[in-house]
Amino acid sequence: MSGVGERSGAERPVTLVSPDEAAAISLDDRLCLALYTASRSMTARYRVALEDFGLTYPQFLVMVLLWEEPSVSVGRIGERLSLESSTLSPLLKRLEAMDLISRTRDVSDERLVIIGLTRAGLRLQEQAASVTLDVCRASGLSLDAASALVDELKALDEQLRESTREARAVS
Repeated sequence: MSGVGERSGAERPVTLVSPDEAAAISLDDRLCLALYTASRSMTARYRVALEDFGLTYPQFLVMVLLWEEPSVSVGRIGERLSLESSTLSPLLKRLEAMDLISRTRDVSDERLVIIGLTRAGLRLQEQAASVTLDVCRASGLSLDAASALVDELKALDEQLRESTREARAVS
């Protein structure tokens, strides 16, 4: 994504768009709307793919994280998925009630709750592989194109997070 994160030698943002150009962008051509609608469409597609598993999209993301990191703190899950504790706690309780995860206290720091996979949670990984394949195919993107898009979106996310931190520091 050209321009994301680029800085001039004086550490000032490169002017990518003028005020007049920004004002002239129609609703249909706004990046914010394209990202918002694409995100909603992705979530809707996952909702269909996950129906047979009885999982919501956020629950599925937690499971994917646990398949990568089988034992992780609640805080780490929230950090990795950008979920607030108020959203994450009931989600984890539902996964525990479904016998997909276990919750235990960390032996070295009892304030930490560690989330692990149950046998059923491990078995679900093999069954749920079809979900990822289904959604990948539905996107119409090759693996290389999807990977490039993910890289661009990560760069955009980091640029926006940094800009938000800077804007908060000024106000």
